[in-house]
Amino acid sequence: MAVCARLCGVGPSRGCRRRQHRRGPAEAAAADSEPDTDPEEERIEAGAALAGSGPGPSVPRCSLLELPPELLVEIFASLPGTDLPSLAQVCTKFRRILHTDTIWRRRCREEYGVCENLRKLEITGVSCRDVYAKLLHRYRHILGLWQPDIGPYGGLLNVVVDGLFIIGWMYLPPHDPHVDDPMRFKPLFRIHLMERKSATVECMYGHKGPHHGHIQIVKKDEFSTKCNQTDHHRMSGGRQEEFRTWLREEWGRTLEDIFHEHMQELILMKFIYTSQYDNCLTYRRIYLPPSHPDDLIKPGLFKGTYGSHGLEIVMLSFHGRRARGTKITGDPNIPAGQQTVEVDLRHRIQLPEAENLHNFNELSRVVLEVREQVRQEQQRQQEGAQEDSQDPAPPAGEPPAKEAAAGPAEGPAEGHQEPEGGSGAAAQQPTESGQPFVLPVGVSSRNEDYPRACRMCFYGTGLIAGHGFTSPERTPGVFILFDDDRFGFIWLELKSFSLYSRVKATFQNADAPSPQAFDEMLKNIQSLTS
Repeated sequence: MAVCARLCGVGPSRGCRRRQHRRGPAEAAAADSEPDTDPEEERIEAGAALAGSGPGPSVPRCSLLELPPELLVEIFASLPGTDLPSLAQVCTKFRRILHTDTIWRRRCREEYGVCENLRKLEITGVSCRDVYAKLLHRYRHILGLWQPDIGPYGGLLNVVVDGLFIIGWMYLPPHDPHVDDPMRFKPLFRIHLMERKSATVECMYGHKGPHHGHIQIVKKDEFSTKCNQTDHHRMSGGRQEEFRTWLREEWGRTLEDIFHEHMQELILMKFIYTSQYDNCLTYRRIYLPPSHPDDLIKPGLFKGTYGSHGLEIVMLSFHGRRARGTKITGDPNIPAGQQTVEVDLRHRIQLPEAENLHNFNELSRVVLEVREQVRQEQQRQQEGAQEDSQDPAPPAGEPPAKEAAAGPAEGPAEGHQEPEGGSGAAAQQPTESGQPFVLPVGVSSRNEDYPRACRMCFYGTGLIAGHGFTSPERTPGVFILFDDDRFGFIWLELKSFSLYSRVKATFQNADAPSPQAFDEMLKNIQSLTS
């Protein structure tokens, strides 16, 4: 009873659920005539009285149960909702107060951002407590960003609390080639509470309105959706009507508007592949990349042009002296999850003079020189590592032979462009003024409306492969930083240019718990398509 005495301030009274649970009905009835104290409680009170009998004024004891109910409501409403069920087990008074809807209305607002007028729920007989326990808390693990397993195509799903619904929005790039336009999105499923029993899952895929669906949380950071009425996805005009409708939504045009035969084949292939899933998909969690003060620009999600494949979503992240672009959406050549570009922030490229900007051969010469320099540096590092592994350990107290024989440290190799004031991205502070930029003659671009000035350029490599991700290889290229929200990449071997523009949407519940968790996520999504 000492635990109850300390927690409630009332000891083993009729309001103490802890004691009633252990007693039978007869004992509980007999206890009603007993004093609300026991020897253990009297000992505690005697000790407290003895402690307060010394010099100085005694401090009056105050129990939570002595506080007025309205104050207890205010206190309980400030606690996390996950702690309130345990609090309800303390005593009958606490349990009764925790049925107050004001408490749960505040928890819905502060923990999940529900700003709707929850009082209108009274019409349906659903309480704020039901909304918190059966909807928000139950499905809290699926909130955030996810990548669907749709073969090489991937995708970007954002699950959010929207009013009194939890909605899964599929984010789509703008229509090709308008890379600066905002993202498009459409609902794939929603969860809501219309009666007190349980939450209802509805599939939003198709053109016949919401219909019955199912969500299963497979394991940590993975869940699946299933449509139980796939006939709602069919259209009266058959597959041909479904394809034309999909084409207008996906590409903003008709098949007759697309004159490139290879592009038509890619579009038809994507429709056939993706439509077979019927919104029965598995999703894996993805995080936004962590940000550091010395990053070249703010990392995040970008829309990029990929030739006949259209626009795709890429995640830019920084890893020390390197930057990486990872595909969130992909194509049959380079699938989602793969590292499409890698930038070496130690090797800055100086573009040719203004009169030679249009000359592709001049740009190619500069890039290939840097590639050779990078290759030699890697070779020296490998040779040094092999020598270190073969050298015997020196006797104790004696310096290694290489250090004893070495003089002053050698400077950088001839032609190496060492950053001033440090290494990596921290030393490469972008200049606002920039320098002129035009694409060399012969380099193709889906979007001719690219910036005509850039801040700086770096050596990088891009991943190319055959259909089905066959014979993948990294080829040299140029990373061009235009401003805080746009960058480009010239694929030297393909003579192609990709323009990337930042996704400016705000995402909740998408931050990685740690840098290690983000790196592990990148490895996981890459391994699925390797």
